Amino acid sequence: MKIVFAGTPEFAVPTLEMLLESPHDVCAVYTQPDRPAGRGWKLKPSPVKEVAQSRGVSVYQPVTLKDPEEQERLRSFKADLMVVVAYGLILPQPILEIPRLGCVNVHASLLPRWRGAAPIQRAILAGDETTGITIMKVEPRLDAGPMLHKKICRIAPLETAGELHDRLARLGAEALAEVLPAIEAGTVRLEVQDETQVTYAAKLEKHEARLDWNMPAVELERRVRAFNPWPVAETSYRGQTLRIWRAESLDEPASAEPGRLLERDRTLDVATGQGVLRLLEVQLPGGKRMSAQAFLNAHPVKLERLG
Repeated sequence: MKIVFAGTPEFAVPTLEMLLESPHDVCAVYTQPDRPAGRGWKLKPSPVKEVAQSRGVSVYQPVTLKDPEEQERLRSFKADLMVVVAYGLILPQPILEIPRLGCVNVHASLLPRWRGAAPIQRAILAGDETTGITIMKVEPRLDAGPMLHKKICRIAPLETAGELHDRLARLGAEALAEVLPAIEAGTVRLEVQDETQVTYAAKLEKHEARLDWNMPAVELERRVRAFNPWPVAETSYRGQTLRIWRAESLDEPASAEPGRLLERDRTLDVATGQGVLRLLEVQLPGGKRMSAQAFLNAHPVKLERLG
């Protein structure tokens, strides 16, 4: 098949690489325009653009796909299929009708659960034990198209959003590879999503990372995991922002008010609204990420209160 690929972040890279290694012809790659990044605020290409250019594939970066000229250019490729992975632009109906076999999307959840921008983080925050990949047909409504294929994976204890992201990125490539033959043959079965089971994964906001020590330790642990690597869970310590990269909840009653550091030997344990949260990796402004033991070596704490 002639395939047009549309994607932007690192999550989309394994699927693009799979297609480039397959017998199919990736005739064009669409990605978001370069964005300013880093201290110099220089324009930085997306991970998808870097891979495509390294393989000699033509890259297109329109600001919108509503422009008739952009739609005509896409039509000129005479593509059989368009594959979309975390592209970041809305595909208007005329675009969806151009490829002979339509447009399919690789989504990082088991739809209809967690439609939207942050399915990986919201699954961890909700305490889901499993998640996965859904390959679906793209329709104008957000992540609402009929489903072609699913692959399930368990969320490991203490797994961070970053770690789960990388696993799901690889799983997405596998899932698409498994269903491509049926798409090409026209034998794929479509399953309509159950609208009564829909949940939405709202975009992460930075303010969500501020920990409320009145919450149960189990929920605080999930927040630490879900916000790693961004925006990173945080609290205040002696007037400074303390970032918490890793933590685990302990199944024991708290013996102090929420936010109080407990008097423990060589561990950084915090009383919460229900249970105890053990901080495993932290970071102060201007410093490096460090283990709790390294932090205690440099910052002796005695019954301090966080937050």
